[in-house]
Amino acid sequence: MAYWNSRGLRGNNLEELINLTNETYLKNNLAVIQKIPTSIKPVEFDKSKGVIKLAYFEQKSTVDYMGNVQGIPICFDAKETTKKNLPISNIHAHQIEFMENFTKQKGVAFIIVYFHMIEECYLIPFEDLKFFWQRAKKGGKKSISYKECNSNFRIFNYKGIFIHYLETLNKYLMYQQKKKGENLG
Repeated sequence: MAYWNSRGLRGNNLEELINLTNETYLKNNLAVIQKIPTSIKPVEFDKSKGVIKLAYFEQKSTVDYMGNVQGIPICFDAKETTKKNLPISNIHAHQIEFMENFTKQKGVAFIIVYFHMIEECYLIPFEDLKFFWQRAKKGGKKSISYKECNSNFRIFNYKGIFIHYLETLNKYLMYQQKKKGENLG
């Protein structure tokens, strides 16, 4: 923990660190999570160099990652910001719609946000994200401050895993179970 807190991500891309984390999870039989590629249609191709020179997105992407954690389907998106808040404009309507439909099918949806300025990473569950999204759409605050993130869902590193989100996801799932139990009683 101390290394990450003192040195930060140092320019490492959040998605790269999540990809490394997912490889570790797979090797340890903890989860199978895949990066969802964004579908592109090449328009101009340089055959001599074997590279695409011009392309466009075929369709809107949904989320960055999908998979299964010991029988629990999950999907999430990775977001980074250089500020102390995440602009709602970084989250798209089709992503909210996809996550909402995913949770209706008993999946767990969330975003992972890294705030570069304070060098902290959080898991924001879909129901919180939806609240922030609706608040902005109704004319309220147009961003999510790191101070609004649930401190219980802060993501720490653990034994060399910089984005150890499964530990935080487990905290969230336990919180949900407790909440359901209170609603039944």
